[in-house]
Amino acid sequence: MRIEKDYLGELKVEEDAYYGIHTKRALLNFPKTSEKFDEKFIWAYFMVKKACAILNNELGYLDDERTNAIVQACDEWKKLSKHVVVDPLVGGAGTSINMNINEVIANRATEILGGKKGEYLVDPIDHVNLHQSTNDTFPTAGKIAVIVRLRELVDSVIELQDAVQRKEKEFYEIRKPGRTQLMDGPPIMLGQEFGAFADALARDRWRLYKVEERIRSVNIGGTAIGTGVGAPKEYILKIVDKLREVSKVKIAKAENLIDTTQNLDVFAEIHGLLKSLAVNIYKISNDLRLLGSGPNTAIGEIKLPAVQAGSSIMPGKINPVVPEYSLQICHIIFGNDVVINHACSLGNLELNQFVPLIVHTTLKSFNLLISACTALSKYIDKVEANTERCEENLKNSLANLTPLISLFGYDKVSAAIKKANWNLSKALEFLAEDSGVDKEEILKKLNLKKMTGLGYSN
Repeated sequence: MRIEKDYLGELKVEEDAYYGIHTKRALLNFPKTSEKFDEKFIWAYFMVKKACAILNNELGYLDDERTNAIVQACDEWKKLSKHVVVDPLVGGAGTSINMNINEVIANRATEILGGKKGEYLVDPIDHVNLHQSTNDTFPTAGKIAVIVRLRELVDSVIELQDAVQRKEKEFYEIRKPGRTQLMDGPPIMLGQEFGAFADALARDRWRLYKVEERIRSVNIGGTAIGTGVGAPKEYILKIVDKLREVSKVKIAKAENLIDTTQNLDVFAEIHGLLKSLAVNIYKISNDLRLLGSGPNTAIGEIKLPAVQAGSSIMPGKINPVVPEYSLQICHIIFGNDVVINHACSLGNLELNQFVPLIVHTTLKSFNLLISACTALSKYIDKVEANTERCEENLKNSLANLTPLISLFGYDKVSAAIKKANWNLSKALEFLAEDSGVDKEEILKKLNLKKMTGLGYSN
């Protein structure tokens, strides 16, 4: 063990630990919850530190030797990430997390300079954290990570949309009953149902693509409350450009650093779009379950892929496990949205103390939705149409009589259906008898192909 000091006193730290006393105190105060930071967030935070070191060196505030050591340590972020041990849900608006990263970089940089961990030839605060605050570095790293995950999610939505559109084309000539409130409705093509899924996903894709514009504004340089206290003006004006260069992510300096420091409503906005995507994924997943239900005793109009055995007791049973996986993820997204909305609204005055919860939960939702889209797109690619069941169900649907309302009136058609005890063939016979129109002539009026087009006339 080694002894480290802060203004609260001394504390023992493990000899081989890259973290230091600030991290140790956090570990003692906050038991682990098993939550873990997103890898892209850790990468983004190291890139923030790297950019700050380079700029401070260029402006003459940090010597070459320490700068080079800090930059090298930051470039080793993947190897060092396992030493970022503070729980994402610690209190303090992210200070413990910032200090954990500062200490890891400082100790590694100290090693690079020939020193031992804890000697701090590179100081966590005076050098690694120079001209920075948790309050501008944490949300900036969070937004960079969100942008990266956002682009990955858009790609996953595109993949899912493509899979659905392939089925739209494949199933376009297959007619079946539509359903409203789960009851028989007028005819529809199976491809039209999948086309509606695709259009819903297209809206999600566009909304997510556009929202990146608003997540790009970062408050780096604003330090504690957005006024830039403790940082020179030349640093404040140039740090975003340097970070953009280092991270290769398009970010922009916020017009009002005070606003961007205290107000995190953009996370509520972007998570609202994640919720909208989850709503559509939920609808698609549930519809797949319904269309494939039975398959012999229910709707059974599509054949769901047999990706794994469905029962430990019922032989041959296949369950819609991937849609169920997606449905569960969507429930988590719905819950996360409530968390995000409350946390974003609970900031006080110049700072939102719940920024770690907001960033962490948002990134979790991104990763969950990426997984759902990926799994669902592969699953949908294997979905097949049960053409025979579609034809059988369509043949027996009383909703096929809907166009006859214009010929006989709603009441007469309803009375014939009731009189026939909801038997389609008998209902047609009663209509023929009551109207004096031959049954074959009535059948000619019921053109199923026309019924699935836009607009219908007898």
